[in-house]
Amino acid sequence: MSAIHPTTSAAKPGAATDHIELKRVKAIFVGSIGNLVEWYDFYCYAAFSLYFSSAFFPSSDPVAQSMSTAAIFALGFFVRPIGGLLFGYIGDRHGRRLALMTSVMLMCGGSLLIACSPTYAAVGVWAPAILLIARLLQGLSLGGEYGSSATYLSEMATSKHRGFYSSFQYVTLIGGQLTALVVLLVLQNFVLDTAELKAWGWRIPFFIGAGLAIVALIMRSDLPETQAFEKQRKQGKDRMGGFKLLMQHPRECLIVIGLTMGGTLAFYVYTTYMQKFLKLSVGLTDAQTTAVSAASLVFAALLQPLYGALSDKIGRKPLLLGFAILGTLFTVPLLTAIRHAQGPWEAFGLIACAWLIVSGYTSINAVVKAELFPASIRATGVGVPYAIAVSVFGGSAEYIALWFKQQGMESGFYWYATAVIACSLLVYLLMRDTRRHSRIDAEAAQH
Repeated sequence: MSAIHPTTSAAKPGAATDHIELKRVKAIFVGSIGNLVEWYDFYCYAAFSLYFSSAFFPSSDPVAQSMSTAAIFALGFFVRPIGGLLFGYIGDRHGRRLALMTSVMLMCGGSLLIACSPTYAAVGVWAPAILLIARLLQGLSLGGEYGSSATYLSEMATSKHRGFYSSFQYVTLIGGQLTALVVLLVLQNFVLDTAELKAWGWRIPFFIGAGLAIVALIMRSDLPETQAFEKQRKQGKDRMGGFKLLMQHPRECLIVIGLTMGGTLAFYVYTTYMQKFLKLSVGLTDAQTTAVSAASLVFAALLQPLYGALSDKIGRKPLLLGFAILGTLFTVPLLTAIRHAQGPWEAFGLIACAWLIVSGYTSINAVVKAELFPASIRATGVGVPYAIAVSVFGGSAEYIALWFKQQGMESGFYWYATAVIACSLLVYLLMRDTRRHSRIDAEAAQH
């Protein structure tokens, strides 16, 4: 596969330049669409857990059932650092394209396994065990997907528009969740009733996800490699990738963990947990919960490229600071207001206000991490410390929130989220603006 030059868009005049730019946009589009499929597969679990939890965890307490499915959701996150290291090594040593193809293959297997899983009534405790194995496979896949896709999109984009193009990672990440919710809405309102969804209908979205993953694999097989990787490989493949090389960048790894912890917790509060929150705490119906969640995700997706483009003008650091300062000040008031919302429209308006804050992180976090590391360790450097932070703070968010609720201290979770965001604020204050100190641009200038 040929490489596309990632940093200069005017190397040749006229038609040649237009052709290069078209190839670049096409590569970014295909990489983004594959990311959407991966996240759709992963979030089908969260979207449909209200329907299949009783099939794997029999209990008369719906909160206890939700906690059981949330626990497996969290365990799927704990293997993501392993996926980040494995696929980061593949991406740094053998190419970004191969890592992206391999990760989507693994996601396909995990989705297919869930779709075919027997229930507790059929095989007893083996049912949740099989579900756990499937989620671990998906966790490994997603652990590699983030670092590989963030690296690919950042290296493919031009320096002038890197924030804008890289923001599409979260457009498609949110799009994956939105697609899962749209499938849920269609099944809820036009295809199946509640009893059918609980009996067998919850399997449908996982079969759809496995099929989409195969389509994404075919599309990714034709992706061009980035020129940043090709140049690094020519300098010496033996000096690329691996845990030992990653440990030569401890400061960057700690920055990634610190800048991720608050943002990823906020992201999962207003995405995966919000669906449970609207139903169990606000008291909306199933249909209202799904509609509000879907509408808020559409709003969030529209914000990402706007914020990404803004970061290309004013820098990455102002957006991160805006998120952290406003998140520290308004997380408790916003969640308290949502808890007491009078109907779906008020809930949507409040969640939209939250997204105006959280998008300061989500829109640019991928490009910030990619700009911290050299090409020889970029996919691993982005993926592993990010996966560690997401495992600890993102994957556990729903379970911790439900635990606080079960203990009768639901507002305690609001303060926990505020404290974590405040810790990230300290990192943002101390770190340099990666737009002005980008390793991607520095390497390009050396060639």
